[in-house]
Formats: sequence, C-alpha cells, structure tokens
Amino acid sequence: MTVLTAPARKTSPEPAPARRTHRLRPVVRALSLLAALGLWQMLTTLDVQLWLRFDQFPSVTDVAGKFGERLGDGAYWQDVTDSLRRIVTGFLLAAGLGVAAGVAVGRSRWAADLIGPVLEVLRPVPAIALVPVAILLFPSNEQGIVFITFTAAFFPVLVATRHAVRALAPVWEEAVLTMGGGRWRVLASVVLPGALPGIFGGLSVGIGVSWICVISAEMISGEYGIGYRTWQDYTVIDYAGVFTGIVSIGLLGWLTSTLVELLGRRLTHWLPRREGKAGA
Repeated sequence: MTVLTAPARKTSPEPAPARRTHRLRPVVRALSLLAALGLWQMLTTLDVQLWLRFDQFPSVTDVAGKFGERLGDGAYWQDVTDSLRRIVTGFLLAAGLGVAAGVAVGRSRWAADLIGPVLEVLRPVPAIALVPVAILLFPSNEQGIVFITFTAAFFPVLVATRHAVRALAPVWEEAVLTMGGGRWRVLASVVLPGALPGIFGGLSVGIGVSWICVISAEMISGEYGIGYRTWQDYTVIDYAGVFTGIVSIGLLGWLTSTLVELLGRRLTHWLPRREGKAGA
C-alpha cells in the first residue's frame, strides 16, 4: 500500500533588506538610548538654562555612581522587594477579578445591570485619590497600598475584557451550542480564548498604571519601597538619589511589562503577526 503524504510546504526566505533591518534594530535602539544619555550629560555639564533649568540636575555620571552605591546597599534591595511584592499582589488580584467581572458584565444582562452602574461610577476616580479611603479602610499602610495598586489595574482589565467579550462573533458560540456544548463549554472554548488578545491589552495597560499608583502611594503614606525612598532622597536634597529611584522605577516597570507581553504572546501564539512587529 502506498502512503500518500502532503508535500512539505516551502517557506520563502526572508528578503535580504528585511534581514538587515532585523539585525540592525538592536543597534538602532542602543544608539537611541546612548544619544538620550549623551544629551542629558551635555545639558547638565554645560548648566543649560533656557526654558528648562538643567543646572540643578545631576549628570549621568553622578546618577551612575549613586546607582552603583545603591546596588551594594541591602536597604535598596529591600525597597525593590517591597515594591515588587505590592505590585505583584495587587496586579494578580486585579487580573483575576477584572477578567471575571469583565466576562460577567459582557455576557450577562443581570451582571451588567447590577454591578455595571457601580463600576462605571467608580471607574473615572483616579486610584491615587483613594489613598484617604485606604487609610480609613485598612489597618495597615501595606494593605492600603496593595488596595491602591489593585484598583489601578482592575478597571483597565475590566474594560478591555468587557469589550473583547462583546466583540466576539456570535457564530462561534452557535457552533459550540449546535454540537451539544453547554454554557461552560462556550466559556472555555470560545469566550476566554477569543477574548485573550483584548484581555492582555488590558493587562499591559494595567501593569503600567499600577506602577504609577504604587509609587505615588508609597510617596504619600508608604514605609519602605522605591517610591518612599525616592521621596526621602528629595527631602534631603539628594538629587542623584532621586534620579536613581526614577531609573529603578523605569527598569522595574519595563521588566514587568515585558513579562506580561511575553506571557500574552505565548498564550495567543495562534494569532497571525507581522514579522516586523515581532520584536517590538
């Protein structure tokens, strides 16, 4: 018996200009960062005072020296650990409850009528404005800061999930129901997989907003943490320390956002993607 096999699909090689562009992207990004640092160093070294005053700014070398000192200080790593713990705890709570609430509001008229109005009234309130509420509501600053972080990420996740669920094509759900599937089957096979791209869009926004709010909350009412330490450096006029905190916040925010994006790509690997945007 002859076994017929499908011919192997030939993949066209990537054009030479596209390969060269792909190889040059890391170089271009590194040069962009170096150019920004070089401009910063030049403006602070020359004490430029135009519309903006750079004479009070620490130079790149000052910040680099202070950053090196902080890396060898155990208190710095304790601050990093505290901020990361607050971010991870609040963000995971927001991710779970935000997705659940978004699916409920997007799928159920009862949920949309019962909790939708309350959520819509609370959604425009900035999370950092809830600091007095957190102080009154929770017995410790730690719980209050986690609450602020949770609130900051919850609403972006909720809104993105709700829109993604409502945008699903009804024909997919009808196909599952036709084949005998029930509500939970529809949820597991259609709703959640189909809404994943939108959900991770909300998660990406949520993690960024969480960092903004957790740092602000640490500055206002925190004990320890990158935000708290940055504000303390400002009060003692240690501007190099202030910029060390800013750089630390940027690096930690970039790291957590990248992890969320990589997880999203892994879970939505079936989505078509343009080659040029794969490393964006």
